[in-house]
This record gives sequence, structure tokens and C-alpha cells, in this order.
Amino acid sequence: MEIKIQNIETIREAAREFINHIGEHRVFAFYGSMGAGKTTFIKAVCEEMGVDDVITSPTFAIVNEYSNAEGSLFHFDFYRIKRLEEVYDMGYEDYFYSGALCFIEWPELIESLLPDDAVRVRIEEQADGSRLVTF
Repeated sequence: MEIKIQNIETIREAAREFINHIGEHRVFAFYGSMGAGKTTFIKAVCEEMGVDDVITSPTFAIVNEYSNAEGSLFHFDFYRIKRLEEVYDMGYEDYFYSGALCFIEWPELIESLLPDDAVRVRIEEQADGSRLVTF
């Protein structure tokens, strides 16, 4: 599946389209270069899912928990992880296998720990400044 985000004004529309394809999947691993728009897109998705919390990158906290009418959503950023032991220590399994939605930035650093059914999402900046979301 591909979703094109023309500009920041159309990101909410793209987020709604993404939500329509979530289905039964619970863990989403977001790949993309620094500045590709991973956090911005996840923020739009969370807002479209009814999250009223302030949505920010969990770069220093590693995980942020948000809530909506259906329960909890978890937003991870593993950019600063140095060793897999840090992820074990935080109890990643409790999150990934909780049944709650998990959105993961920088999953390359924990690839071996991702559930087999995790959806790989790639966000790439295009020459015209738009973003292409593929999953």
C-alpha cells in the first residue's frame, strides 16, 4: 500500500487513510531517514484516532503512552538505544504483546525483537518535498 502526503496540510487525510488499513495489526515499525516525517505522521495518526494528549517524540523517554476512547497507544523511539539489554530492561514484550497499538520509530535498532506480524512502514521524502508512506 502507498499513501502520498503532498504537504503538511494533507497529512491528516493521509493519516485517516492509514488508519483505514490498520485492521487487526497492532505493531507498526516506522522506517525513514532523520527528518522524513515519522514523528509528524504518527502524531497525525494519533490525533485522528482521538488522542487528546500532547503528542511528542519519545526520544529521551523511549516510550510515550497516549490514550483514546479505545484504550492505550504506545509510541516508541529507539534512536538512543545503545544495547538491546536496554529494551529488555524496559519490558518491551509487555508493550508489543499487550494488544495495544504500538508505533515504533527507529526499529532498525531492535529488528530482532519485533513481532513476526509487525507491519513495516517506510516514509520517504520525495524530490518535490512530498512524502511517500509505504507498508
